[in-house]
Amino acid sequence: MFDQMMVRPIILFTLIIFLALTATPAVQADVDTQLIDEVREKQVLTKKDLQIIDDFLRNAIRDLLRTRDFTSVAKTRTIILNRRSTQIQYVRQFSESAYKYISSSLQQAEQLSEERKFKVVLNLLILIDGLEDPRIAELAMERLDSENKAIRYWAVRAVTNPNLLRKFNPDSTEALSYISRVAERLKPLTNNNGPQIVTLMAEFAARSDIEQCEQLLLQIADTRIGKYADWTVEYALVDGVILKLLSKKITSLSSSGADSARIAFARRFAQLYSYAIQRYIKGREVLNDVAKGRLASVLVEIEVKCISELLGPQSTIKRAIERDDYSGLLQEHDRLLGSTSGAGQLLLKLKFDYGPNNGGNRSVPLVLPEPPSG
Repeated sequence: MFDQMMVRPIILFTLIIFLALTATPAVQADVDTQLIDEVREKQVLTKKDLQIIDDFLRNAIRDLLRTRDFTSVAKTRTIILNRRSTQIQYVRQFSESAYKYISSSLQQAEQLSEERKFKVVLNLLILIDGLEDPRIAELAMERLDSENKAIRYWAVRAVTNPNLLRKFNPDSTEALSYISRVAERLKPLTNNNGPQIVTLMAEFAARSDIEQCEQLLLQIADTRIGKYADWTVEYALVDGVILKLLSKKITSLSSSGADSARIAFARRFAQLYSYAIQRYIKGREVLNDVAKGRLASVLVEIEVKCISELLGPQSTIKRAIERDDYSGLLQEHDRLLGSTSGAGQLLLKLKFDYGPNNGGNRSVPLVLPEPPSG
């Protein structure tokens, strides 16, 4: 249920983009593939073969820039992606030429009208994402702070693509440099982005144990916690993703002995989950049915997938929600996460705290303010 609800807005978001790009009658993409297909079959390439690769990419990417029939653009992108190869000479030339012509096209797009610029840049970013080439992905970095949400989404998606990250040797200097730079560039984006972008960033951050990624994931959690506190949080299903990623970090760090990092992740997990439960209770008269349904899905999912793993099998939250038992839900919140009556089971098991407080450390989560009136 959770995964299905999470993916719907992403499908809708992509559908809107698709419709924007296919507003004109379809035509056949005008890219000659005969020569490039012959070259792809060769085991050893000549200088002439390398030039054919370059010519193919120049012509195909030029079509992405120049065409006004954006229905054919998707076909051209597919033609390009289908002409990749694993032959070493081919791969090297394909990457160099794609980088050269995509970079040039992005620069030329700046001279177009705003409408055409949007469509051209968007298509080039979608192509970059599909190419899954670390060097070419660098071109998407420049678009991460675009004012256009669709451009920003595809830029983030391109630089965080998990298949791209697998192209690196995981422990290489090159991989660590790329991942750390992406994490640093994403940090300013944690506050004012929609659920799709936040999810991409959180999943990227959770794939690496380097400090920059850990700090990015913690910052994303802090941002969501802040939005709960002022009642501006939207689309609670994102928090299900974040909470599960935090829980995995807690588990992995517990086994590695990284105590300070484990405490940091446990603190965010507990406070974010506490706020989600408190929002469900305090917002029962102000949240609409859709928002309550999403929040309920998160609470149950995290009880099953995370709390049960950390503390043993749990189902009290699920039963309380099914029975509209808000009193029982609050009691279970206090038992798990703590209240003025005492520390919760999660804190006692994981040995963390909720942050500094008057020279000491809090053993209970922050209380969610009442929902704003009006």
